[in-house]
Amino acid sequence: MSAPTDAEVTAARFAWEEGYELAVRLDGDGQHDPTQLPAIVAPVVAGEADICIGSRFLGNGAYRSSKARRVGIRILARVVSLIARQRLTDTTSGFQALNRRGIALYAADLPRDYPEVEGLVTAIRHRLRVREVPVTMREREHGRSSISALASVYYMVKVLLAVFVDLFRRVVPTPDEP
Repeated sequence: MSAPTDAEVTAARFAWEEGYELAVRLDGDGQHDPTQLPAIVAPVVAGEADICIGSRFLGNGAYRSSKARRVGIRILARVVSLIARQRLTDTTSGFQALNRRGIALYAADLPRDYPEVEGLVTAIRHRLRVREVPVTMREREHGRSSISALASVYYMVKVLLAVFVDLFRRVVPTPDEP
């Protein structure tokens, strides 16, 4: 749940410019299990989704975070679900697969402040098909979250404000096919 790095922006642009049909975003904190890539890639490859999110809250949902963080994640998921007019459970997930349309969008307009949540709102505004699949999430292997209980509330308010501002932003055109 952090701002995209220059590497993420560069990767999206590189994938677009080199003609990639599929790209995967995977947080580097060790919580996402790369062996679950087939689960998030399958709906994209099958043409069922432009962006597929690995949700830690679908299926067995064994992943647990702090209470304040869970409340914030649920509120964000409900707001984005209302915007999308579909149920989304893990709008802060950093485990995503994107097809060519998703790559084009992120290459042109990957939000800088809260890329997971704002990226989904941007995708929804561009009428991309978003789907979630259940994944398991491990405990963080490296570092620790920069978001404490009090910071979770502050973060949620900031993200909600950014989402509402995004709703009134001009829709950025995506690049044309080469």
